[in-house]
Amino acid sequence: MKSRKESRERRKRHIRQTVNGTSDRPRVFVFKSNRKIYVGAADDDNNVVIKSFVGERKINEAEKLGEKLGKELNKKKIKTAVFDRSGYKFHGVVKAVAEGLTKTGISI
Repeated sequence: MKSRKESRERRKRHIRQTVNGTSDRPRVFVFKSNRKIYVGAADDDNNVVIKSFVGERKINEAEKLGEKLGKELNKKKIKTAVFDRSGYKFHGVVKAVAEGLTKTGISI
């Protein structure tokens, strides 16, 4: 039987086969540790992280991180992004990040 980590890594590889960020449409990624949540935008064509933020692993904090990232992307005149949930289920803090991004006008 596979562990939770192994199952997530398998889902992550599967997602990353189709999700790719460009300079016009960056990939917004999410990583959860036990205490923190990491959110950022990456340009996979040039292998560059555009901007990233770290915060507490709480739903209201995750939504604020999504809004902060959305404001940074708006400053760079980016209106669309590809959302990479990194193998996590789309609920809780991952969903809050996505909602924060859409509040600032970023289409995912």
